[in-house]
Amino acid sequence: MSLEELWNKLKNATDCKSLLKKHLTPEVYQQLKDKKTKFGGTLIHCIQSGCKNLDSGCGIYASDPEAYDVFKEVLHPVIQDYHKVPEIKHPQPDFGDLNNLGFGDLDPSGDFIVSTRVRVGRSHASFGFPPVVNAEQRKEMEKVSVDALNSLEGELKGKYYSLETMTPEENQQLIDDHFMFKNDDRFLQDAGGYNDWPIGRGIFFNNNKTFLCWVNEEDHLRLISMQKGGDLAAVWKRLINAIQEMEKKLTFAHHDQLGYLTFCPTNLGTTCRASVHIKIPKLAAEPDFKEFCEKLNLQPRGIHGEHTESVGGVYDISNKRRLGLSEIEAIQEMRHGVEEIIKREKALQGK
Repeated sequence: MSLEELWNKLKNATDCKSLLKKHLTPEVYQQLKDKKTKFGGTLIHCIQSGCKNLDSGCGIYASDPEAYDVFKEVLHPVIQDYHKVPEIKHPQPDFGDLNNLGFGDLDPSGDFIVSTRVRVGRSHASFGFPPVVNAEQRKEMEKVSVDALNSLEGELKGKYYSLETMTPEENQQLIDDHFMFKNDDRFLQDAGGYNDWPIGRGIFFNNNKTFLCWVNEEDHLRLISMQKGGDLAAVWKRLINAIQEMEKKLTFAHHDQLGYLTFCPTNLGTTCRASVHIKIPKLAAEPDFKEFCEKLNLQPRGIHGEHTESVGGVYDISNKRRLGLSEIEAIQEMRHGVEEIIKREKALQGK
């Protein structure tokens, strides 16, 4: 479909509630329709998914790091609206003092927290996002990413597995183990997220599978630190050590007002999602459970991701805010919230 056809479909949709529909006004469309970034990104790359999928929540992606400025007349209002921030403003990165974080294991007894996980997205500053890069560029990104990952030492040392060369059985096993990403999201598909699949894509593990990195999934890099139990400090330190080691070899896309940049404007700033799988059967059954989480700036989900149900009273609880606060503030917000949840669950259990 041409840009004009996509625009007309969006403009004439009466039941579309996406942020794209709300903020891409006829005036803004006219202003942006002929613009192009240095990566070759155009408005069609940004809006094609939201125009094809009128049930989108956000509906817009960035074609590349520069798109956040070139198409800011639509992207900035969407970002403000989604992240609920009064202005487009983000502090400089701050991961905290790793030798003196002020927290450790959030559940030393092991009664509540099943596992802890923190992930961030990172983009190479010198490459566009999925809709504007070709197979050759994906291979180049994979190469520089894997070189950086292979330089990791100590507990971070591990091995890269290419999606192109692994067997279907190996791939399925990684999916079953909830490690591997898939190409089954129609919103991402229509945004160009799976172009040239599976070229240039794969997964890196450290030897004991407490650190992994997705290469060229939705984002150029998705770095994940995780382990059983509630030791948030250990998970956080491992992740930051990995980021800082990789930054010695790679340059990540960063914006003075928006923080770290990724393909989707819903994941900017810290790009940080810190979560626990936590057993809270009593609290989860309370009518005000979601409201309780909301007040703590936490997001409850089923353990298999957004829009899934809980299994056995176990929920995935994560920080909600990514923009307008530093990384360590986001982690502290999640930590305080989880402590409150445990306190409330204990009270309901009469402990």
